[in-house]
Amino acid sequence: MNIGDRLNKELRTIVDFPKPGIMFKDITPVLENPSLCRDLVEVLRDSASDLNIDAVVGIESRGFLFGLPLALELEVPFIPIRKKGKLPYKTVSYAYDLEYGSATIEMHQNTIQNNWNVLVHDDLLATGGTAKAAAELVKMEGGKIAGFSFLIGLNFLGGKEALSTYSKNIFSIKEY
Repeated sequence: MNIGDRLNKELRTIVDFPKPGIMFKDITPVLENPSLCRDLVEVLRDSASDLNIDAVVGIESRGFLFGLPLALELEVPFIPIRKKGKLPYKTVSYAYDLEYGSATIEMHQNTIQNNWNVLVHDDLLATGGTAKAAAELVKMEGGKIAGFSFLIGLNFLGGKEALSTYSKNIFSIKEY
């Protein structure tokens, strides 16, 4: 069984969460399978191995789960991107619209060096709004978007197209 099928087998779909009409892809059962988690990190690492990555940014909170081990595998810094007000030091912020409101994410200032090739990681790509906001933070700090990585891509929501202006390197282990 390939890695995408193994991932799919462990995912749990929650109907009408967090609101009616949403089919939420819950990765928490995946976390109970250490062998699969290790293999997922290896696949993510291999997908980024020729991108000359200088840092991985992970988006709160599920982007931390595989983003940090991915950064360790690539032997580069891991930089968390969090919701507004959650980071303790000086931050740079980016506000963006969601389908049901707005949000602001932040990253510590001066964590990305000028012209670094940065990989943006999260668990799931839907419309691409949060990943785009993360890419804007990276650019504000002088970094370049080397690519995006996700465990899951919901292609029917157009996220890949939304991110393609930042990088053509958009990788998802399992796509729907």
